[in-house]
Amino acid sequence: MELKQISVDELQLGMYVSKLDRPWTETPFVFQGFVLKSQKQIDAMKKYCGHVFVDPEKEDLSEVEGHAGGTAASIRGSTVYKESASLDMELPRARSAITETATVLRQISRDVRVGHAVDGVKVKQAATDITESVVRNPDAATLLVQLQEKSGEAFNRSIHVSVMMSIFGRFLQLSRESIEQLSLLGLLQDAGKLKLPTALLEKLGNLTPEETVLYQSHVDHSVEILNKTQGLPNDLPGLASLHHEHFDGTGYPRGLRGVAIALPGMIAAIVDAFDTLVAPAPQGKHMSPSNALNVIYKGRGKLFQPALVEQFIQCVGVYPVGSAVELNSGEVGIVIAQNPLRRLQPRVMVVRDAKGNETRPYKMLDLAKEPKATPDEVYRIRRTLEYDAVKVDPRELFL
Repeated sequence: MELKQISVDELQLGMYVSKLDRPWTETPFVFQGFVLKSQKQIDAMKKYCGHVFVDPEKEDLSEVEGHAGGTAASIRGSTVYKESASLDMELPRARSAITETATVLRQISRDVRVGHAVDGVKVKQAATDITESVVRNPDAATLLVQLQEKSGEAFNRSIHVSVMMSIFGRFLQLSRESIEQLSLLGLLQDAGKLKLPTALLEKLGNLTPEETVLYQSHVDHSVEILNKTQGLPNDLPGLASLHHEHFDGTGYPRGLRGVAIALPGMIAAIVDAFDTLVAPAPQGKHMSPSNALNVIYKGRGKLFQPALVEQFIQCVGVYPVGSAVELNSGEVGIVIAQNPLRRLQPRVMVVRDAKGNETRPYKMLDLAKEPKATPDEVYRIRRTLEYDAVKVDPRELFL
């Protein structure tokens, strides 16, 4: 592969610098060709050179992983969260927060489409409400957003992404302020899609090259919208540009790689991808949660930061809250709460019997207590189904 000439302003950790725009002897570098391992090396390149030649085949992202954001220890915070409300107690408060957030987002959709200013104060309060609910009990908000009826609105997925990003931040023990930042980012990072043609967003099948360029422009639209919105954190527009960047530099809009992508952006990339995989068409791929997690896992080190992928899989769990599952009895249920100590034995609400008939009232099973499916066999989960394999109105939950 031929060497690639780039400006020193485009240098990133992990790149292999093969040639300079001047003799090596005129610089302080001892080796004539090496992998950039530190910001100090990049700063020196900028001091002595205007452009350099890099060898894409010799790039080494493993050199990046030792830096900030590269290991599980470096991405985890130190804030310990404990559930301060039971699932039963938190459901009404989570429902109120999500309902109010939906109202705010619908107004934002109308404002953006007609060119009006977005109410940054209201959307920031919505993010705060979601964060507070997630901090008290993460299962309540998750259950509600998974069971809510999906619509074709451009912002339909935003609440789900916001809740998932908040939960992931809580799992990573990030600060309360950082979790709220993730919640707000999840609500607004796709605001630019409101500027795209509806037909493009609802198209089934692959996009043409021209359509792909148009679709990718939603990131720039989002940044523009957020830059014009009063009452938002100053760094939010920049963070909103990161959720389609890839760890190996193949993403868009800037082709950032490794630790050049801020931690909130790396988190947003994983959550956005997972939500796309499980969402129904045309917005998503309609996969089961387990299959979606498998796709995310295969993307570690390429699309996503490896340590974050492993943490996300632990956070979501084998049987995510809100997912539909088939039991060994043939009955179908919905996971309503995790069991942190026994991930394979969550709380399940049975909604269909073995013949496919709806069960009323819903039967509650705490698999950690090993209830009996038959006199000789305890209940266990046989497999996961797509999120919307069964329909349950969240308003009918009596837990």
